[in-house]
Amino acid sequence: MLNKVLLIGRLTSDPVIRYLPSGTPITEFGIVWNRRYRTGDEWKEESHFFDIKAYGKLAEDLAERLSKGYQVVVEGRLTQDRWTGQDGKNYSRIRVVAESVKIIRKPKIEEIEEEEIIDKDSEVEKLEEELKELGEKEQPFDEDDEIPF
Repeated sequence: MLNKVLLIGRLTSDPVIRYLPSGTPITEFGIVWNRRYRTGDEWKEESHFFDIKAYGKLAEDLAERLSKGYQVVVEGRLTQDRWTGQDGKNYSRIRVVAESVKIIRKPKIEEIEEEEIIDKDSEVEKLEEELKELGEKEQPFDEDDEIPF
């Protein structure tokens, strides 16, 4: 029987790594895939969310390299978790167990906060003032002067 999944999506949050009692690392993260379609003259969009789980060396690598917003290709298999809740009801959830993950695109650079811009502007102003003071102490450069090389 064949159980193969191939998804492209963006991480919805930073990956979370944890360890089994045996020491095996597990990394979990979610991705979103958006589907655009047309109904008559109107465009619509729907989002689909998938839970991804990775084990071992792949799990460690993903926890170090990925963060929210990365666009990735996930190749893996489907698995179904089943459990009985405290309320006595049976629950299940389908996840993708990643066998390989490739980075397609890093997240977009977030805009710089105004506070950081203000701090950098004040540093630039201080440097410009120091340069002016130095320039006033020295004689201005004359184009007819010889260059000392």
